[in-house]
Amino acid sequence: MANEKDGGKAKKEKPEGLVVPPKKPKLTKAERRALQEAQRAAKAAGKGGEGKAGGGAKKQPKDQQQQQASGGSGNKKQSAQQQQQQQQQQQQPSKKEESQKEEHQPTKTESESIFSHLPPARDMGEYEEGFSGASLGTKQHKDLHPKVLELGLLYASGRIRGGNARCRTMLECFSDVLEDYQPPKDCRDVRAHLDQHILKPSFSYWAEDCRPHSVSMGNAFTFLKSAVASLDRDMSLEEMVTMLQETTKAYVQERLEFADQVISDFASTKIVDGDVILTYAHSSVVELLLKKASTEKKFRVVVADSRPLLEGKKLLKSLREAGIECCYILMNSLSYIMKDVTKVFLGASALMSDGSVLSRVGTACVALLAQSSNKPVLVCCETYKMSNRVQLESITGNELGSPQFVVSKDLQGYRDQKNLMLLNLLYDLTPSNVVSGIVTEMGILPPTSVAVLLRELNPEGRAN
Repeated sequence: MANEKDGGKAKKEKPEGLVVPPKKPKLTKAERRALQEAQRAAKAAGKGGEGKAGGGAKKQPKDQQQQQASGGSGNKKQSAQQQQQQQQQQQQPSKKEESQKEEHQPTKTESESIFSHLPPARDMGEYEEGFSGASLGTKQHKDLHPKVLELGLLYASGRIRGGNARCRTMLECFSDVLEDYQPPKDCRDVRAHLDQHILKPSFSYWAEDCRPHSVSMGNAFTFLKSAVASLDRDMSLEEMVTMLQETTKAYVQERLEFADQVISDFASTKIVDGDVILTYAHSSVVELLLKKASTEKKFRVVVADSRPLLEGKKLLKSLREAGIECCYILMNSLSYIMKDVTKVFLGASALMSDGSVLSRVGTACVALLAQSSNKPVLVCCETYKMSNRVQLESITGNELGSPQFVVSKDLQGYRDQKNLMLLNLLYDLTPSNVVSGIVTEMGILPPTSVAVLLRELNPEGRAN
């Protein structure tokens, strides 16, 4: 037994020629950092010595051997190469010099650095090739339907504004495109071809080349794609086209028109005789509810507006034609008129899952001032504008408008001034804590219930 144990120990013994290096001692974080800095300093010193000495002390023996082997001609070539290397090192600044130059260079303006992630505004004057009639049907846009190109021009020029109007015209355009749709003869799946070659290119053209799409457009487009995917593969082309056209028409009627009617019914119950209603800019659903409430109650409307679009003039004209007593002011008069206001009704471009409201720029100022004056703020928004995203400020997700709208006569040469940047934001975010209630076709809800409603309406999380 002893021999077996000895034999087992002999097998585990290390070979005679094997040298095991000792374990490195564990270093602390400070010691490792000091070691790294020392290595970097030694490396930098070595490089500097090589540049000054023309090759360094380590390269001298090799250079001497090459000089002895090659003779005088080799010495001339090497001296010439060394001179070229020295000249290149003198011409190329070091990293420290470059960093010092960058520090002394004038930095970008704060607004440009903050909003540089947003796509620039597609100004038709600057992008004539993308919007001129001669080039619309050529190059990358050759496969797009003329209706798609025409609608993109209206988006880019600003003739169609507002979430409801943009979404409605998009679905109507797709309905017109379907009438002229003819799949290729070798097409195996009409649904895939319709999605990949008609729907997606058209939507990407509007969103990338004309104007970024709104949340309402994104949700409607997602709905249309799911409707195409749910079609039966064995259906004929005529049946597919008819079903999709009926689906888009039903979406517009139920999610837009019928929803606005129900919202106006709910919101009008909060208006009583003698009220002074404050609204901002132009919202189609707010316009509808004010007209409906004016048939039964007497109240006065204050339309607040701001430059550069001055959209409130359109609402003012419509309300005056309906016989409603109105007052038109600009943003700088809000604090003066707020003491007479009894309720505030605002529109929305999108409703985030945390209850915050994304709307045209200036809405947050109106809501904050009303909340500080203890005035109830009601936001009218359709459920198809809800998004499962959460946004905490107006910088991450926004849209840049054309700077031409904010240029006065004294700033016509602003493009030649390097340190001047004109910023035209189109949206701002209203926090949920300043909103008293959100009026939807499902009822009047607190902002904290938006996430619950979104989960009930979109169990699969299909909202964008």
